[in-house]
Amino acid sequence: MIKEIIPVNEITRFQSRTEEYFPIGWYKKMLQKKSVVYHEETNTWNAFKYDDVKLVLSNHEFFSSEGDRTTIFVGDSKKHERTSPLTSITTIDPPQHRKSRSLLAAAFTPRSLKEWEPRIQQLANELVDHINGNEVVNIVEALAAPFPSLVIADLFGVPVQNRKQFKQWVDILFQPYDKDRLKEIEQQKDKAAQEYFQFLYPIVVQKRTNLSDDIISDLIKVEVDGERLSDEDIVQATMLLLGAGVETTSHAIANTFYSLLYDDASIYQELRNNLELVPDAVEEMLRYRFHMSRRDRTVKQDNDLLGVKLKKGDSIIAWMSACNMDGDMFENPFSLNIHRANNKKHLTFGSGPHFCLGAPLARLEMKIVLEAFLQKFTHIEPIEGFDLENNLTSSATGQSLTSLPMRVFK
Repeated sequence: MIKEIIPVNEITRFQSRTEEYFPIGWYKKMLQKKSVVYHEETNTWNAFKYDDVKLVLSNHEFFSSEGDRTTIFVGDSKKHERTSPLTSITTIDPPQHRKSRSLLAAAFTPRSLKEWEPRIQQLANELVDHINGNEVVNIVEALAAPFPSLVIADLFGVPVQNRKQFKQWVDILFQPYDKDRLKEIEQQKDKAAQEYFQFLYPIVVQKRTNLSDDIISDLIKVEVDGERLSDEDIVQATMLLLGAGVETTSHAIANTFYSLLYDDASIYQELRNNLELVPDAVEEMLRYRFHMSRRDRTVKQDNDLLGVKLKKGDSIIAWMSACNMDGDMFENPFSLNIHRANNKKHLTFGSGPHFCLGAPLARLEMKIVLEAFLQKFTHIEPIEGFDLENNLTSSATGQSLTSLPMRVFK
């Protein structure tokens, strides 16, 4: 089903890229309202408080992932003859959701993460080794953008020479909704999706007779309730994983370096002196610096669980990045604190049945790449005159950094 896209920009009305990149003022305003907010122009309810957001995401009996409206504008617009159960994983509820999630979870077991760690470490080391000390480097181009692409391509088991192409496809498929350019964007996405399918389908077919240690092989082997995935299922599933594994992680890594430069410059040295603090820093960056994380749901039955009268069929948006700033959950929420005792309670990855399957991989990548960088470079400094507004671009994650120059010292 092709869903109606909810134009989120009509709700936020940000006046600049910089404001959208870190909408702390808007979050403060919305959180002061203490309840869900109705937005007439888009006919949506909006939840910002931590408890409200968690309830919307977790209670599928009242708040359904199924519906005819969505804030998610990714992938191509064409109807497929047969839709993979994996590509509908974000738009179906339990119990049907269980099988789809179980099929996909086969590629993200704790065993897999342990086995992948040395491969991810090697890729991080290679990229960091190519960064020269005592000079200016664009950390987005040198590290944040290529690293997740290299990782997911390696874990898919695709040819080395095609790794950069993955990021190009993701950039196109994850362009945000823009009603003024809708036709143009849809054509670009359809073209990218077709190119991706033509590239990956033969690889999947070949792997059926030559299984190896990679995600595609895991998806070929998995069986749930007597069902296996077709070649087309697997191609569509990997397209879903591409976005989850590349766009968001690249965004998070770039934001982390921005924060180390401009939020609190003392944190870099603190982490370098004690690498055991890196996992805590990763969690705080995910809480404080990942925007704009949100999910939409459709009200399944009339209820007043959120303190207002919601009707069956109503659309409600759960703003996870806003609830990560809720003072009722996080003390001094608008400050960056890597020692925050409960920072892992952030809802950046969601909650409930649809909690992000790739969260452990994203956390592992952020930890490994930050540690590799810290071990090589003694300190970093911002570049004078850096203009944030002109170094951002629209993406599915809100505003993403296209460039972040900084001086690095060995």
